[in-house]
Amino acid sequence: MQSYAVLIDGGFAKRRLGTQKSPATADSFRLLIEAIKDSSLLSPMRLHRVYYYDSVPLETIHEKPLEGGLVKFGESGLVSQSKQLFEQLAHQEHLALRLGELAFRGWSINSKKLKKSSGKNPSITSDDLVPNIIQKGVDMRIGMDIAALTLKKIASVIVLVTGDSDFVPAMKFARREGAELYLVPLGQMVKHSMIEHSDIVLDIQVGTQKIEPAKTA
Repeated sequence: MQSYAVLIDGGFAKRRLGTQKSPATADSFRLLIEAIKDSSLLSPMRLHRVYYYDSVPLETIHEKPLEGGLVKFGESGLVSQSKQLFEQLAHQEHLALRLGELAFRGWSINSKKLKKSSGKNPSITSDDLVPNIIQKGVDMRIGMDIAALTLKKIASVIVLVTGDSDFVPAMKFARREGAELYLVPLGQMVKHSMIEHSDIVLDIQVGTQKIEPAKTA
């Protein structure tokens, strides 16, 4: 019997399954996973494992320029939401968390402020500053797991839930090594290269919401 593994780009999936007012929950991901498992192409196969990739929330404290005071990222509501989501996902069957980290890289001026400003010397206050936060280690973990699952023949089908074309090299590698690559872009418009280097684009339904087939940008 063929086996498959599901790899979920958490940052991407949270944006597609939830909104700022109604964030994606562990139940959102449970429904997504069940919809993938119930796909007519995958239901005859054996699920090896679901891998969920995301970043541990930023909890450091930094001084904001222009008398903006101390910013305590750990007190953000997003931190508690993320921790709760990770804890609940960790209890789901056949699901493994793969967590990278977030790194603070200083402050920059909000792009909206720059667009609205006129003249050569716009007035900037601390309210116009936004943190530069980068994600580290997540893409690398996805690429490494695709390589390991493929080379060790653990899964003959890789189901990748993402809309990020940065994963095209990993997708190409999996197919070169004999695995099939199923893409689940959750209705996101994706670059043609992602369609080109996947074997099948799955049309998934989550709850009552129809997730449309992928479109190329």
